Amino acid sequence: MLDNGIELTWLGHSAFRIRTPKGREILVDPFLTNNPKCPASWHKPKQVDVILVTHGHGDHLGDTVALAKAHNAQVVGIYDLTSHLETLGVQRTVGMNKGGTATVDDIRVTMVNAFHSSSLPEGGYAGDPAGYVIHFDNDYRIYHAGDTCVFGDMRLIGELYRPDLALLPIGDHYTMGPAEAAKACELLGCRRVIPMHFGTFPVLTGTPAKLRELTRTLPDFRLVELQPGETLT
Repeated sequence: MLDNGIELTWLGHSAFRIRTPKGREILVDPFLTNNPKCPASWHKPKQVDVILVTHGHGDHLGDTVALAKAHNAQVVGIYDLTSHLETLGVQRTVGMNKGGTATVDDIRVTMVNAFHSSSLPEGGYAGDPAGYVIHFDNDYRIYHAGDTCVFGDMRLIGELYRPDLALLPIGDHYTMGPAEAAKACELLGCRRVIPMHFGTFPVLTGTPAKLRELTRTLPDFRLVELQPGETLT
């Protein structure tokens, strides 16, 4: 349980389930059924109200279409991606762009920058990759960085949105590794960080242990290492 009734469960890779204080269920990058790290018990969630997708790669878009149709969930993403999802039968979309904030169900979502590539699983343009700052009614804020390298304007994300918790990729090769993620922790000024996007496939070699070593001198900082299926308590 996070502050004031928020629950966060890591589902492996970059997939997270977040339960709001009002009992709404959010999935971020729901790469579930083909995710070797996602527990089988989470392959078919019982409740899905909102889905946030950071970009179009299959290991992030994942089960979005099937889950959106099954649960009539709202899908948030960059405009180009949500427009494509509509052609696949997703009926409730919130297409937006970087710098914008949208109210979705009982949260507010700000789309922020990320540096990566993005394409659809079947090929074709999926819009730019992005990250999200999720604002809850109790003013708690979670930053999901998506797939990205470190970049200097993470300092602006920290200054503008003051995230209480950051979810940062550390796997290396396709995203930043532990050294770059340690710099991201410094730039964001966020006191609590959960590493993600590591260990799913052999090429993702970054480890939480290395990130912990590189952030040991940051003041008032806590690295929270979750196992897939574990809920932050």
